[in-house]
Amino acid sequence: MKLYALSDLHLGFRDNRDALDTLGSHPDDWLILGGDLGETLAHLELALEVATDRFARVLWVPGNHELWTHPHDGPRGEAKYQALIDLCHEFDVITPEDPFVVWEGEGEACALAPLFLLYDYSFRPDHVAAEDALDWAAETGIVCADERYLHPDPYPSREAWCAARCADAEKRLEEAAAGHPLVIINHFPLRQELVRLWRIPRFSLWCGTKRTEDWHVRFRAKVVVYGHLHIRATDFINGVRFEEVSLGYPRHWNVGAGMDAYLREILPG
Repeated sequence: MKLYALSDLHLGFRDNRDALDTLGSHPDDWLILGGDLGETLAHLELALEVATDRFARVLWVPGNHELWTHPHDGPRGEAKYQALIDLCHEFDVITPEDPFVVWEGEGEACALAPLFLLYDYSFRPDHVAAEDALDWAAETGIVCADERYLHPDPYPSREAWCAARCADAEKRLEEAAAGHPLVIINHFPLRQELVRLWRIPRFSLWCGTKRTEDWHVRFRAKVVVYGHLHIRATDFINGVRFEEVSLGYPRHWNVGAGMDAYLREILPG
C-alpha cells in the first residue's frame, strides 16, 4: 500500500485527456491529485472518475485553474470552490474541507493534510512594494490569466482569501502535528526558493505566500507535496522532503510515456 501523487493534469488539452486512460490500476494504493486537473467541473469529474476507479483512495486539492470562472461555467470564487468540493464528495474523495486522515500504509504513520491556501503576491523581491507588484510583473509581459478568471468573491481580494485560508489551516495543522508527522499537500509551493522559473521569473507572484515559509518545520512535515510549476523536482530543506509532482501541458512531459510513468511515490518514499 503506497501513497502516490500527481498534479496539473490539465485535461483541457486533448493529448492529456487521451493520456488519462493510461493511468494504471493500483487497487491497493492511494493517490493525491494536486490541483489544476482542468478548468471546468467536467474536467474534474473526468479525473475523479478515472482516479477513483483505479486507486483505493483519492485526495484532492484545488489549483488556480479549477477556480477559474468562464462565462459558461457558472459560480465564482467561494461558490465555485464549494461546487468543486461537492463534486469530490460525490466520488468519496478527501478534500481540504474534510478531517485529515492518518496514513497507515507502508512507512511511518502520518496525517495527510490537504490544503487550499492560494497566493498573495508576496513571492517578490523585497524592493518591490505590494502595490507595485502587478506592474512589476507586467513590465516583462507577465500577467497570469487568474487576473481575468479567478474571482475571490465574497472576499475583497485574492490576498484576503489567501489570508483567511492560511489562518484556518494553521489551526488545523497545529492540532494534527501534535499527534503525527504530516504530509502537507497544497497546489502552490510553500517556499519562494522552490519557484525556479528561469524563463518567467516574475510569474512568482502567482505561486504562493510567504506566510507558509516555515510550515514544514513548524508543523512537523515528513513530506510536502505541491505542483503548479510544471517542473518536477525533489528537494530537501531542513531535513524535509519537498516533491513537485506536476504533469503539465503536453510540451512539459513525454506524452508517449503515458501518465502512469509520472506518478511520484510519496510514502513510503
